[in-house]
Formats: sequence, structure tokens, C-alpha cells
Amino acid sequence: MNIAIYGFMGVGKTTIGKLLADMLGYDFVDMDEEIEKREGIPISDIFRVKGESRFRELESRLVKELSQNDGLIIACGGGAIADIKNAEILLKSSRMVYLTASIEEIIERTYNDNSRPLLKVNNPEKVASEIFEQRKPVYTKYAEITVDTTGMTPMEVVKMVLEALK
Repeated sequence: MNIAIYGFMGVGKTTIGKLLADMLGYDFVDMDEEIEKREGIPISDIFRVKGESRFRELESRLVKELSQNDGLIIACGGGAIADIKNAEILLKSSRMVYLTASIEEIIERTYNDNSRPLLKVNNPEKVASEIFEQRKPVYTKYAEITVDTTGMTPMEVVKMVLEALK
């Protein structure tokens, strides 16, 4: 069994995933990092050069591949679970952990991160809110465990997730 950690950008998927992997003795895979490694370019460049649809295709391929494994902590890209096919595939092989945070905290956490192509706009709060509201029904539907990370330390989040996994 794997553990899939998902949620909107900036909620702590990678940080929490790495900590959980260390504590549980699982291997850790950050989907965004894996796609960058395989494509040889940053995600922002994949979006710019190849388009979002190509990125989503790469994401779906990776979901299928990772779901064939066992003992992984998978930090899903923010949009991976928004695709219901990906969510259904992961649900069969993974415990589903949904991390969330307030829009204000998400903007604060991602403000200086140039690798977030969807928030490099004039009004990131508005765009973040729109994307968040769009994805929320799917994120919520597939959540086995939900943790609001707003104002929490990574270790506090990890403890909550571990307790809920028992």
C-alpha cells in the first residue's frame, strides 16, 4: 500500500511526504520533481514550451506507473488528483491524504516561488481561490484523511497524519 499526499500548491505535500517516508521507512516520490527529472526541464518550462495539457499527460502516465508499486509516499502535483481518472487509480493502491491551508497561507508560502506557473499572475489570490474552489470537490471526495496545515509546523501535521493512519 502507498500513501498519496495531495492538495493545492503550497500546503506542504513535499515536506510532509519526506518526513512521513523517513518515519515509516517508505520511499518518497515527488511527482513534480520526477517529471522535471524525466523531461530535463522545470515544470514552469514544460507549461510554457509544451503546454499544460502535455504536463497533465505526463502526470497521468506517472500516476499509473507509481500505483503499480508498493511502499511509496507519493507527493502528488496540485492538479494530479483534480483529474478523476488519476484519483481513481491512486485510490486503488494508496491511502489518500488531503492537505489543505487557507488561501492567505498558500499565497504567503508560494509568493517567492517562481516554479508555480499557475500563480505567476497579476492577482494570485483571485486565481488561487478560483483554482482551489474548482478542485475542492474532487479533493474532498477522495480524502481518507484531511489535515488543514494552516499555522501548523510540519511535525504537527505529520503527527496528525500518523494518528489518522492508525
